[in-house]
Amino acid sequence: MGEKMFLLGDEAVAQGAIDSGISGCYAYPGTPSTEIMEYVQAGKAAQEGDIVREWSANEKTAMEAALGMSYAGKRAMVCMKHVGLNVAADPFINATITGVNGGLLVVVADDPSMHSSQNEQDSRYYGKFAQIPVLEPSSQQEAYNMVRKGFELSEKYGVPVLVRMVTRISHSRAAVVPEKPDPRKELKLPRDMKQFILLPSIAKGHYRKLLSSQHVFEEDAAISVFNKLIFSEKAKKGVIACGLAYNYLMENFPGGDFPFHMLKLSHYPVPEKLIRAIYERSEELVVLEEGYPFLEDMLVGMPAKDKPVHGRLDGFLPRDGELNPYLVGKALQLPMEEYREIPAVTVPRPPTFCPGCGHIDVYKALNVAMEEYGPGRVFSDIGCYTLGALPPYNAINSCVDMGASVTMAVGAADAGLVPSVAVIGDSTFTHSGMTGLLDAVNKKSPVTVIISDNDATAMTGGQVPAGLGKIEQICVGLGVEKEHVRTIIPLRKNHEKNVIVMKEEIKYKGVSVIVARRECVRILAAGKKREMSNEK
Repeated sequence: MGEKMFLLGDEAVAQGAIDSGISGCYAYPGTPSTEIMEYVQAGKAAQEGDIVREWSANEKTAMEAALGMSYAGKRAMVCMKHVGLNVAADPFINATITGVNGGLLVVVADDPSMHSSQNEQDSRYYGKFAQIPVLEPSSQQEAYNMVRKGFELSEKYGVPVLVRMVTRISHSRAAVVPEKPDPRKELKLPRDMKQFILLPSIAKGHYRKLLSSQHVFEEDAAISVFNKLIFSEKAKKGVIACGLAYNYLMENFPGGDFPFHMLKLSHYPVPEKLIRAIYERSEELVVLEEGYPFLEDMLVGMPAKDKPVHGRLDGFLPRDGELNPYLVGKALQLPMEEYREIPAVTVPRPPTFCPGCGHIDVYKALNVAMEEYGPGRVFSDIGCYTLGALPPYNAINSCVDMGASVTMAVGAADAGLVPSVAVIGDSTFTHSGMTGLLDAVNKKSPVTVIISDNDATAMTGGQVPAGLGKIEQICVGLGVEKEHVRTIIPLRKNHEKNVIVMKEEIKYKGVSVIVARRECVRILAAGKKREMSNEK
């Protein structure tokens, strides 16, 4: 055992991976997962161990690079937020068919309550869909332990393993006791040199192998140290607490003296043996889970209909948002005088641009340039600049997913909404916007793409974007006519000049790109001015 450490849940994951002997960590920044990579990048052990730890252009490329390292026999971890798994879904699902060579851990941080996300999706569904083991920690110590165990499971069964984090685990601190680090794996090619070739004739055999492993995965979960079944004498109710919900349950019963049967569930696939054991001893079940009613929905579909199952589906718990100890206590019908909701100590206010932000001057100029066309023609994307949807700017009309600004503008132009304008950030552009711009070029769409370039993935802390100093070259390389790739500096003193440039390109009946470049004021304030010549 090592010295006790005080870590965020994300940092516990990172430390667990370092101590598991990883050779590479791959990720795209996204709250609440960002701190995993940042910890690996900053850690002394990672630097001394020469762990590959650069940000990837998007989650798909990160997943594929991690799979490539696994192909070479070394342990790799890939990290992302829940909507990032949508981007990585193609290689993620197929990696369960190829299997792995070195251990491969996929860490996904879900965001119940949508603190900084478009939805609340629950990544346990992806794990079930992919038919691989899923680990869901209820504490920071468990997050560390599960990462260590996850690599063991991955190599034992030859499949990726998914670790599902949630915001409250990722962004809260607790004591973590590390274990003795593992040595890093040596380079080792797959024994079967056709393992990673998913031609149908090969893939069919791999898929049958995955299917035949399901009962073994479930047997492992049934005896896992991360799952715990406790029976209470004379109890009539059963409570199943998944992941973080177990933590909230323990806050109501700190001594662990439960007046009901209790199943802590943190290792999936769902072990039917444990579920049936608590189901048979209970007259009713309450399911506590952070996120979607994943387990509750499965239990409602059980053959026996005579025992009620309560949770998010039937109103025992709110259908959306995060759980907390108060909601758990209320659902279990504990004495309400012991539970008081925490009163608001501040007045909620909408987020705003940082003073001096370049996005402000982009929107001020764009609003003037678009006056003659009327509202409803500006499509935007995910980043700090999404705040342009709020007063006093009211400048954008969409924010759906990474890169959708460009392709939605193309589709709107196809429908006859001309001109259509897209506003996208530099990091989002290289993440998912480039292919949309290629579509626009191939179709000769009458769209204008404004890339609000602040030399940073600013919303998640200012990470270096993949296209730093290369944006204009990329656009020309994708086929945009060089004379219609124009660069402006969004400053108040340049307002009139910038309006003129925008009006000219918006009037152009083809694809045009305006790169509005001004470094993020937060990076400048922190004294982190970037020299593009050194970071290309």
